[in-house]
Amino acid sequence: MSDSISRLYHAAVACRHDDPSMSRTARLLRSGRSKMAKKLAEEAVEVVIDAMHGDRGAVIKESADLIYNLVVLWIAAGIRPEDVWKEMDRRERLLGIAEKVPKKKILDDSSRRKIVVLEGRRTHKRR
Repeated sequence: MSDSISRLYHAAVACRHDDPSMSRTARLLRSGRSKMAKKLAEEAVEVVIDAMHGDRGAVIKESADLIYNLVVLWIAAGIRPEDVWKEMDRRERLLGIAEKVPKKKILDDSSRRKIVVLEGRRTHKRR
């Protein structure tokens, strides 16, 4: 799978300077990050809806669209697939293959704000 995504990434990078009227990837890369993010969100929603309806074939097709749009957004953000694989490897070593990094919510008595602790970093959230 990671090889397929890496090939997709390199193919999309190669399309970056193509004519946008001839290349969907070039057009998407020129549209700006918010447009790319919106398209990614739309594809994710389509996957969810098809999954809820039990349409296996549609979930497969929409998942491919979702991965494509994610890779295009990575390119715009300067992220390489290897960057994501390294993070996944780190999480696997830390938590196991299927786990997300846990977020612990605690209440900061001095400010009465919730504090989210992510692996030793603190970020404040408004209540």
